[in-house]
Amino acid sequence: MRPEIAVLDIQGQYRVYTEFYRAEAADKTIILVNGSMATTASFAQTVKNLHPQFNVVLYDQPYAGRSKAHNRHERMLTKEIEGQILLELIEHFAAEHVLSFSWGGAATLQALAQCPRRIEKAVISSFSPVINEPMRDYLERGVDYLGNLDRHRVGHLVNDTIGKHLPSLFKRFNYRHVSSLAEHEYGQMHFHISHVLNSDRQCYIKAAKNIQIPVLFINGEWDEYTSAKDARLFANHVRNSSFSTISATGHFLDMEHKAACQDSRRALLSFLKPLQYDARPRPSYVQGQHARAV
Repeated sequence: MRPEIAVLDIQGQYRVYTEFYRAEAADKTIILVNGSMATTASFAQTVKNLHPQFNVVLYDQPYAGRSKAHNRHERMLTKEIEGQILLELIEHFAAEHVLSFSWGGAATLQALAQCPRRIEKAVISSFSPVINEPMRDYLERGVDYLGNLDRHRVGHLVNDTIGKHLPSLFKRFNYRHVSSLAEHEYGQMHFHISHVLNSDRQCYIKAAKNIQIPVLFINGEWDEYTSAKDARLFANHVRNSSFSTISATGHFLDMEHKAACQDSRRALLSFLKPLQYDARPRPSYVQGQHARAV
């Protein structure tokens, strides 16, 4: 399964690396939005869960992965800019669906609040509208370690908190990835987390109130950082919202074990293709890709 690869110009300001997994029989396209410090590689299992039922689009933010070599990194990207980039990609690939992971939900909510004409359904996974105590502790330590370029502690922080339920192999790949990021990536993450800690979380609620399409929120039963309980607060603001909790699973959902992978796939397809979905044999569980950091 080889993707079509392109580096796209976004309004003359950013260059974005993309992967397009085309499926000849698919009649819908879905675009996936990474969490912070993650790249297209982190969605390897999700692609298997969605392809060939859908055409699948992956991309790296301008500061990350295979996009970073094509950009100058002269200023930090806000969630609003990331939302605009997503809107441009939705138009370019004529996507009908969008799926975000973790803090990718912030940019996705910003984009959906603009009511993009093509998008029919959205999935927001491992995200909530509040910063609870475990998340605040994680973010405050992250700001400290990132600001000091303490690569060892950044790598272990992710694995010891949001990644605590990942298999050991994934933790090793995750540590290697997170502890070896470029200095400008640490700067971007420091900027992002500082903004999250110091900004009014009502911005997510305000964005949610403008969303007209059906949205599924997926969270892990064991995820204490973006909990299923906290995510359900979106029910008061997203007109057409539904919720799914993946049993015996933490923050990383389809990456943690085979049952979680299967349950995540079932939740996605039951929402995105409720009439066509059936229980045909599941794709094999992917090993050897680094996790998606928050």
